[in-house]
Amino acid sequence: MSDRSANSIRILHFADAHIDIANFGRHDPDTALPVRVMDFLSSLDQIIDRAIAERVDLVLFAGDAYKDRNPQPTFQREWGRRMMRLSLAGIPTLLLVGNHDVSPTSGRAHTLQEFKTLNVPDIHVADRIELLGPEVLGVNLQVITVPWVSRSALMTRDDVAGRKVEEIVQIMEDRVAEAIEKLIRDAKPEIPLVITAHAGVQGARYGSERTVMLGHDLVLGGAIVGDKRVDYVALGHIHKHQSLNAKQHPPIVYAGSIERIDFGEAKETKGFVLAEVACGHTEWQFVPLKTRPFIDLEIETTSADSFMQDVLSQLPDPSRLKGAICRVQLSYPRDWEPLVDERAIGEHFKEALSVQILKHRQTGDRSRLGDLVAVETLTRQQLLDQYWSTIGLDESELEAMRVLAKDVLTAQPEI
Repeated sequence: MSDRSANSIRILHFADAHIDIANFGRHDPDTALPVRVMDFLSSLDQIIDRAIAERVDLVLFAGDAYKDRNPQPTFQREWGRRMMRLSLAGIPTLLLVGNHDVSPTSGRAHTLQEFKTLNVPDIHVADRIELLGPEVLGVNLQVITVPWVSRSALMTRDDVAGRKVEEIVQIMEDRVAEAIEKLIRDAKPEIPLVITAHAGVQGARYGSERTVMLGHDLVLGGAIVGDKRVDYVALGHIHKHQSLNAKQHPPIVYAGSIERIDFGEAKETKGFVLAEVACGHTEWQFVPLKTRPFIDLEIETTSADSFMQDVLSQLPDPSRLKGAICRVQLSYPRDWEPLVDERAIGEHFKEALSVQILKHRQTGDRSRLGDLVAVETLTRQQLLDQYWSTIGLDESELEAMRVLAKDVLTAQPEI
């Protein structure tokens, strides 16, 4: 970014912290916390450190502090400690409620409720669609907040009675779009305007490269978030960092999650966004975080004689594996199963935090009995012969299996 403008507002935008996800690794002996939880907290610490060092005007969190709406008190304590650092530093912080933060039942408290209940200085919780101005935020900025919208919060029983899911979602999207449009009209044009939303936006991509389409979740249309009267759109919910409006105004940005959740995100760089927002012009940059590496390997071999030698030769140098979360995917013919030496693979990854070995056993084409004869007309011996032929048994093996099957089947009457 260029040098800071006297009229611009510097925002640190991050999202999808999910600090209590611990699906790999072990517990740390000093803190008793899962090592993976410490990874997420390390990323959060980097974000808080940067916000304080930069003296940003506003920290904007776009939703999903935890993995679900019932976080353990220990994890609430760790999140609270980080938010209190921002409060004590006097940095205004806006916490948007995401889908993992809120109960689907109307009236239930959400996971960020205590900051609102206790009125923590400089911490503002956004749990409804509204326009927040300088008098609330303490900074010369306006923010339209769009937390995760549930049907129970937006629609009555009469609204949904007898309607298809697609119709209900469309009604929700229309109402949210109308509410945002009204708030844009209500905003003061001389003060920079930001939209923050925890939602899908048409055209965005998930980490699995699935395009966001109309479905059972609310999806914001590109036209409403791309309104030229808006100066920056800070998004959460999709874990893949991306910009949806190219270099046009306003920037529409998913910050992405702060750590990798699983191997679907193995190749994604995690981070946060620093943005300088002014009326009619915004500059922003994505700031990568130091995160634990994920290594995902797909290995195929061509020879049974050198199977394990070929597997081991395709593994990375052990120096690359220290502390990494690793997955080895092996593809091989089914009858090579006895050749797999999991101990040797595990020894190669002894410096890794964790390693998973996934076996993709290949089989021959299934016999398409339905094209030839009704299955119920075949005897058990004939069915076995069909199966053995599909898995490639040679003639001597077939004969041995037939003799064994005859002894077993003779003792059991046909059904």
